[in-house]
Amino acid sequence: MIALIQRVLEARVTVAGQTVGEIGPGLLALVAVEKGDQPANASRMVERLLGYRVFSDDEGKMNRSLTDTGGGLLLVSQFTLAADTAKGTRPSFTPAAAPADAERLFNELVAHARQRHPLVATGEFGAEMTVSLVNHGPVTLRLTA
Repeated sequence: MIALIQRVLEARVTVAGQTVGEIGPGLLALVAVEKGDQPANASRMVERLLGYRVFSDDEGKMNRSLTDTGGGLLLVSQFTLAADTAKGTRPSFTPAAAPADAERLFNELVAHARQRHPLVATGEFGAEMTVSLVNHGPVTLRLTA
């Protein structure tokens, strides 16, 4: 499982012009499920998303986590993160999990996150989404689980 996280001042996902998920300050996580991922990957990713220290402390160092700040978490499924781009001029998506498997594990990720954190929003799995954000820092990191 891969997550591209961005520390944001705000983020929003719309589908067909309607907002389906939005947060204020917090993390936007674009998430890809890969072949072979298991429920343990979803659980571990939630631990990493909630515990990863990307927010500034009183001294300006990145020492605070999403759990520490109480910020929002916006989870957006994005299978293209699993692309193999090592050769050629067109990505191969063979590393990505089959849609049914990816949706099941993404939903587990969301459920785990909602059990552990009060402010969790999502996009819409499989939909063509528009993601808007104000990246703070900028801070963008790739996590794996």
